[in-house]
Amino acid sequence: MKLSIQAVSNVGCYRENNEDMILVGHEFVRDGSYKEEADLTTVNRYLTALADGMGGHSSGEVASSDVLHNLDFFFGDIPAGLDVTDFNEAIYEWLNSINSIIDSKSHSDQRYHTMGTTLVAFAYYGSEFYWMNCGDSRVYWMHENQLKQLSTDHSLNTLMGSTEHTNLITNCIGGGCKTSYIDIATCTSLVHAGDTFMLCSDGLTDMLDDEEIENLLRRDASAADLCQAAIDAGGYDNVSICIIKIV
Repeated sequence: MKLSIQAVSNVGCYRENNEDMILVGHEFVRDGSYKEEADLTTVNRYLTALADGMGGHSSGEVASSDVLHNLDFFFGDIPAGLDVTDFNEAIYEWLNSINSIIDSKSHSDQRYHTMGTTLVAFAYYGSEFYWMNCGDSRVYWMHENQLKQLSTDHSLNTLMGSTEHTNLITNCIGGGCKTSYIDIATCTSLVHAGDTFMLCSDGLTDMLDDEEIENLLRRDASAADLCQAAIDAGGYDNVSICIIKIV
């Protein structure tokens, strides 16, 4: 099995800087694009992740970068042979650690006060696939031309039972959140040749609804195509998209 991956991260039309970042394998993407073919028969782990930073001035971009660089190192250092339960526990231990690091940095330097970031990821470890979510960035699955959101937005609207998106999030890494948590689920049974998984920041989903995204993916739109569609629709926020096709 192989993964064909496209990643695009764009500042959008109104923001002064890009606080999003994408990790593909060991490549970091911000204000640019990247493509990679990953042959899973030659490795025992592989990671794609996306972080949408928040905070005043440039602190959001620092938070997203710090979290993804730390996760890249941690994921590569996880011992081989962990079962699903032990892998989940390892990710939770990492979350507690990085949340403390971001929180400490925000208190030690006023420039980084209240900085934080969301995180979504699609990971292969051992013989299992996982998706993860902390915040309101999203993980989608496209199967037989039907798009489904796998992640649940950690937002005020979700708590109130609304499906509409809001920028008022209830969970993130840092950002003054003392009890961060991460949704993590195995999705090996969902991985079929021809399927697509997509990670994205709310810069995409605030501009395009799920039906519009589904229609574009049905026409084999690239990550760059989706990014451009969000920009054409207004581009009010940073736009970051990672498309993972199962080959």
